[in-house]
Amino acid sequence: MATAKPKKQAHFNVEEQKYEREDTSEKLQEEDLLEFKTKQRRRSSVAKLPKALPGMRKASTGSADSYSPCSSSGEEDDVSPREKKQQSPNGFADFCVRNIGQAAAGRKEIVLAEQEMYGVMALRKRSAKEKPLQGAHIACCTHVTAQTAVLIETLTALGAKVRWSNCNIYSTQNEVAAAVAAAGTSVFAWKGQTEQDFWWCIEKCLADDSWQPNMVLDDGGDATDLLLRKHMAIFNKLKGIVEESVIGVHRLYQLAKSGKLTIPAMNITDSVTKSKFDTIYNCRETVLDALKRATDIIFGGMKVVVCGYGEVGRGCCQSLKAMGAVVVVTEIDPICALQACMEGFEVVQLNEVIQKVDMVITCTGNKKVLLREHMDQMKCGCIVCNMGHPHMEIDVSSLKSPDLIWQNIRPQVDHVVWPNGKRIVLLAEGRPANLGHCSTPSFVVSVTVTTQALALIELFNAPDGFYKNDIYLLPKKIDEYVASLHLSKFDAHLTPLSEEQAKYLGLSTTGPFKTDFYRY
Repeated sequence: MATAKPKKQAHFNVEEQKYEREDTSEKLQEEDLLEFKTKQRRRSSVAKLPKALPGMRKASTGSADSYSPCSSSGEEDDVSPREKKQQSPNGFADFCVRNIGQAAAGRKEIVLAEQEMYGVMALRKRSAKEKPLQGAHIACCTHVTAQTAVLIETLTALGAKVRWSNCNIYSTQNEVAAAVAAAGTSVFAWKGQTEQDFWWCIEKCLADDSWQPNMVLDDGGDATDLLLRKHMAIFNKLKGIVEESVIGVHRLYQLAKSGKLTIPAMNITDSVTKSKFDTIYNCRETVLDALKRATDIIFGGMKVVVCGYGEVGRGCCQSLKAMGAVVVVTEIDPICALQACMEGFEVVQLNEVIQKVDMVITCTGNKKVLLREHMDQMKCGCIVCNMGHPHMEIDVSSLKSPDLIWQNIRPQVDHVVWPNGKRIVLLAEGRPANLGHCSTPSFVVSVTVTTQALALIELFNAPDGFYKNDIYLLPKKIDEYVASLHLSKFDAHLTPLSEEQAKYLGLSTTGPFKTDFYRY
């Protein structure tokens, strides 16, 4: 059997670098009308209560304003941020956010995230004096959350100039965007954008009268795609791209294969610190939170089909199974399918179970996984959501047809009603549900953003020509280094390797401790 060709890796020396660190339908059905009247009676009875009962504590405006994932829905007013003229208290105006007045609440969110983000904060502290990114102009297209704000402010602390846009129209925390803008970083992001707004924001980060990037930090490949379509001259002058997502990396490999990749790129999604930590544990923690907030459901006994048993699907399955759900899996890959079987999950084809399940979760990273023909067969009340990165996994466009009625229940939760009265519950219009309905665990995000920061530093500081026009992985040494920065949270103490043991294994006592092709 031929030996697999190892993936290219970046050259990085930790010691040398010195940093350690729809509107509702016109007529309600009779049952809906009855339910509506019942709720109105309840509300009217509540309205008769005094405004404050003895002993009740008034909720602080700070906590109400600063709660981000659900409160940042973007419904503060109907005026588009693009039509507003805003500036920060110090006169800075090169940004476009929902409401700059939310900056104080957003700063609280960022400070809270910093407390859990051990690795990236250690990197900031240890490298701030050296300014390894001095002269870097980085166009960032990522989720705009408290956790990624910690990364953005770390990049600026290390000397970079940054312009920041969102990679998802529903995941932005408006108050966080305001806080970062108020601190002097150009941010173009708000929750609930139109498609036109989305691309306008990215354009503002890539091409401006007073700005031209020499680095790109991308999540999903949208910034890279826009550069290739409209700004090829800027693209060709970049020192490199750092890409986090599966779909973005896939696009880069397609470019390389066709000979159109004219700059080096770093593949973060396949790094150990991304795939084995953020991808699994983030999804394992957030899938339940998002579904609970969106639908108020109970998981015990619920029949769920999870499409895809990669790292994302594995994390989702673990959580759902632990809560008592009956989980089955669909897979195209025999290795992943065997892993699912060995974990006790039945592997099926979607059309075998689609009429029986209570929920469908897509986690494949592919397009058109859940089609209209599948949704036509679903039972009434079936919940449909996506946990993969691309928003094309669920064929949402097929649901926007004249025969179906959309009823908005709450932000990013819609009933799609069939002519016979059957309805399904669609979350976030097929975009990642966890990013629209809940927050993400700061600690696991820290692992990923520390890796991203190190990749940017490495590409920016590499001698001209050192990296060819290809896609690279950071070496195992850096994966181990990123992991070590986070062990202090658990007061973990590594066992040192003796010289004799190291010689026996053919390793250095300081690592790396695994071969490049080792599968964790």
